[in-house]
Amino acid sequence: MWSVFATTGEISPDERETVVADAESAVAATGVTVRGYYDVAGLRADADLMVWWHAETIEELQAAYHALLGSKLPITPVWSVAGLHRPAEFNKRHLPGFLLSDEAPKYMAVYPFVRSFEWYLLEDDERMAILRDHGMKGVPYKDVIASTVACFALNDYEWILALEADELHRIVDLMRDFRYTEARRHVRVDTPFYTGSRVSLSEWAVRQPQGE
Repeated sequence: MWSVFATTGEISPDERETVVADAESAVAATGVTVRGYYDVAGLRADADLMVWWHAETIEELQAAYHALLGSKLPITPVWSVAGLHRPAEFNKRHLPGFLLSDEAPKYMAVYPFVRSFEWYLLEDDERMAILRDHGMKGVPYKDVIASTVACFALNDYEWILALEADELHRIVDLMRDFRYTEARRHVRVDTPFYTGSRVSLSEWAVRQPQGE
């Protein structure tokens, strides 16, 4: 699950350590794994913090979401999506990249997408050829970790894709190259994008309004 929040108040220097500890312990108590906290300020005008968390059940993720909102952290929801790992369209043995990488890279961008109405009615061979061509565009980007999960019926989208890299321009270049494929003709929706740099919650808190 990827959850995006906006700052709603100040975090004074005197209270910062307590506020952060309260938020981290509240989330930890739910048993979820936090892939990362991300500073998204400035890349979007409507958001300041993004959390990528995963767990075995949606109930655990919901508990973590409630816990963070119920903590002392002054935030309000902006956007949140959840997905499930299901066999991929192009490779039934494919796994989301984050499951194969313990350490998260510095940057992450996430976005949803919805295929065209015609996509699922194409002949299997045609669809596979399009996906193969699309996949070849990603070959030069071995350093970018891609994680695609299904979200049919969980929200307004069909798929969620997260891209991680230690250099932000690698994500930008990969997304641009993906535009030059036949698969692009079969996308109805592929926004919003939320992108940020991975930080500790303490680092993020220092950057928030502090008051007097």
